[in-house]
Amino acid sequence: MNARSGFSAQTLLVLAALCAQPSQWCHGYALAGQTGLKSGTLYPILIRLADRGLVEACWQDEPQPGRPRRHLYRLTAEGLAAAEDALANAAPPAARAAGAAGAARTRAGVVARVVEQ
Repeated sequence: MNARSGFSAQTLLVLAALCAQPSQWCHGYALAGQTGLKSGTLYPILIRLADRGLVEACWQDEPQPGRPRRHLYRLTAEGLAAAEDALANAAPPAARAAGAAGAARTRAGVVARVVEQ
């Protein structure tokens, strides 16, 4: 666990991916591609985030013919605030001092650092 945010490095990856387009619904498959996480890691994270009220999940309204319906995920308002706070706190102090102008770069840096670990 990341001592400062209470989120694991893998959870920070998921939060960063969801923060990229917080109002858009995402398929788990797309999140797996963005984060590089395997389904056995990704889906338990999404379930835990949903249980905490940070992510909302719903069934896809219109599945593609011949394919099963899939779950869609997006951050709640509380989840977006928690994610932004966790990602900012996971950034190095110099990046935090850069302020809001560097928020996107900070998020990208956090993702890059987490992937390197």
